Amino acid sequence: MKNIFSLIITLVFTTISFSQQKVLFHGKIANRNSDVLYIKGNNTIIKEIKLNTEGAFNDSFETKEGLYQMFDGVEYADLYLKPGYDLDLKMDAKQFDESIKYTGKGEIENNFLAQATLNESTFNYNELLAADEANFNKMIEAKKNSDFQKLESAKLDSNFVVLQKQNIEESLFGLKQYYNQKLAGKKMDNLKAPSFDFENHAGGKTTLESLKGKYVYIDLWATWCGPCRAEIPFLKELEKSLHDKNIAFVSISTDSEKDHEKWRTFVKEKELTGIQLYADRANMDFIKAFNVNTIPRFILIDPSGTVVDADAARPSDPKLKEQLAGLLQ
Repeated sequence: MKNIFSLIITLVFTTISFSQQKVLFHGKIANRNSDVLYIKGNNTIIKEIKLNTEGAFNDSFETKEGLYQMFDGVEYADLYLKPGYDLDLKMDAKQFDESIKYTGKGEIENNFLAQATLNESTFNYNELLAADEANFNKMIEAKKNSDFQKLESAKLDSNFVVLQKQNIEESLFGLKQYYNQKLAGKKMDNLKAPSFDFENHAGGKTTLESLKGKYVYIDLWATWCGPCRAEIPFLKELEKSLHDKNIAFVSISTDSEKDHEKWRTFVKEKELTGIQLYADRANMDFIKAFNVNTIPRFILIDPSGTVVDADAARPSDPKLKEQLAGLLQ
């Protein structure tokens, strides 16, 4: 299972054009999550590989040299593909990242990626994000130097090293953006929350003032946002467990105007609970006040309209349940 920050940080995978020899890719996956593997590059499916009843597969395809992702259901692994590679994969999907093992031409780079994923899962991102600004910058620089040193000390393809260094820098840049958003958002703590007046999926409009007297837990999301959708089951469970408490759960869609009907359909088909609102582009002051530049984003407001937490924990985070339990006694 990937670290939660792999849901927050977007990695930009760059490809380099070379001759169009085929990549050979075969292997066997025990306890597979799906009957089809999807190879994606830049969020586009470039190859679907069917598995047999025993989880074995054997395929070949043309692609440019570069970094890709292999999806087995909701799980994924990073891949480095190059024309002429002949990779064999052995894996147990019940221990997805821990069990990945490649052999054949291209094994060194891909086993390096598999190990890098395991290393990332042990890195203490919570400590990093809790640090003050000076220590955060020191820790970021130390992580970059450590990751670069591992790359340079291994005997890896030179093009792979270039791409992986770029990914490391893109990842750390994304992390810095997230940290800066948290700092900016926290300036709203203990201040009166700005108002909103948004379309309600159930009809009419809803204002923040209409919810006065209750705690308000706000989810800023969009239908296109994978990490946002991943939080939906946890949010539903939280709403159900606190349905008789003094709290309103408000989901505010930030979908573009062209996706307005997509939002309405999504809410209905997914049977989303709570108060479902749509933030039209002419009325974005509430979102701008909290300096929102990444989603999902969660905000907690008290019954008087004061911001308790401008960057609240996610529904999937046990800390949120603890916080709400203390407030809703």
